[in-house]
Amino acid sequence: MRIKKPVLPLLFALALVGACSGESRSLDVPPAESGLQQPENLSWWSRVAIDAYIRFSSWRKERSGYIVMFARDGVPIYSNAAGYKDIASGAPMTVDTHVRIASMTKPITAAVAMTLVEEGKLGLDDPVANYLPEFAQVKVATRHSRGADGEFPTRAPQQPMTIRHLLMFSSGVGPGMPALGEAPGESGELLQHWRDNSIYAQTVGGLRQRVAKLAELPLFEESGTRWRYGYSADVLAAVAEVVTGERIADLMRARIFAPLGMADTRYEPLPQDRAEMATIYTQDAEGELVVVPDRYDTDWNAGGGGLVSTATDYLRFALMLWNGGEYQGVRILQQSTIEAMREPHMPSGVLADAGIDGLGWGLGMAVVVDEEASMVPDRNGDFWWSGYYGTTFVVSPATGLVGIIYTQNEPGEFTGLPYQVYVLQGLAYAGL
Repeated sequence: MRIKKPVLPLLFALALVGACSGESRSLDVPPAESGLQQPENLSWWSRVAIDAYIRFSSWRKERSGYIVMFARDGVPIYSNAAGYKDIASGAPMTVDTHVRIASMTKPITAAVAMTLVEEGKLGLDDPVANYLPEFAQVKVATRHSRGADGEFPTRAPQQPMTIRHLLMFSSGVGPGMPALGEAPGESGELLQHWRDNSIYAQTVGGLRQRVAKLAELPLFEESGTRWRYGYSADVLAAVAEVVTGERIADLMRARIFAPLGMADTRYEPLPQDRAEMATIYTQDAEGELVVVPDRYDTDWNAGGGGLVSTATDYLRFALMLWNGGEYQGVRILQQSTIEAMREPHMPSGVLADAGIDGLGWGLGMAVVVDEEASMVPDRNGDFWWSGYYGTTFVVSPATGLVGIIYTQNEPGEFTGLPYQVYVLQGLAYAGL
């Protein structure tokens, strides 16, 4: 099987570590459906290597801890954890530790929206302005720097922004990210203008009010023309709230979490209710782990981030996606909807500014379109997404592999996936 060169030396080195057994922790996650045969596990050396890697990396304080979980052909086969949930107290990281999953919220928001599409309450080609009237007045920037008058030159859009554009992350909604190696200002004043007025920079209002403020900012480009990382999922969540009259948190709970048995997934709790959550760390100037100060706002819920979950919970969601929209006899989405979500509607340009190649975008998730160009060991048709604090899920239809990899580390400016994800995903693929 194909193993990419950056991972190859680690595969052999870690497989030789004999002190770790590679034995999986107990995992209370039912298979995608009843009656599935127990598949072959990851190879013994792959399990040993994963175990050795997460232990060694935690010991070196590259990360405070790890949770790793894999299923194959719909059946959970491997789970493990290493390091600490909280270093100061010595509390260990476990497979059911609660972590902030950040942008892994986005595929869940997309799934909620697609349930509304299936019910006929929302159309993929409906203009966003049908639900959020302020977007009828949105303008497109003709240049990403200010003119002599201090304003951004704009024009009227040539076509309306649609629900499909929000799901494709091609709405023109920012802020995007600076090109790899550039400071934010080097990518244009408009990017910084969006950051200064982002939904998180705003200090009052709920999701609906904060999204309304975004409509006052110039779009970066015409909707449907370019993939851009930004607040498309937050606008989508605001649409879902308008359509249903319910908060996005309640929609997720009723349509996704409760049916799938995701009992530990919810938005960021109040400070006094965070005892079960892993501490977030980052690296100081000397590379040492330091605690990230608590600065989380629980007065409103975003569509693009903010969820807290466990690896066991998110594995249920990922198995539902793998199984064509059904998990343990409960259908969340039709198989045709899942197929549409994993089709590369945006065939290129995804995370290109972060130096990542080979990716397209479906409806709410990244899709591998060129496995040879991709940095991560993967297969064409794999779909996945990650979170800011080092959390990732991947579904691989070609191999039957479904994976969850969690850490809790703030990376600073986004520069692509942490290499730890490359290594652990590579070890799993190599062990098939």
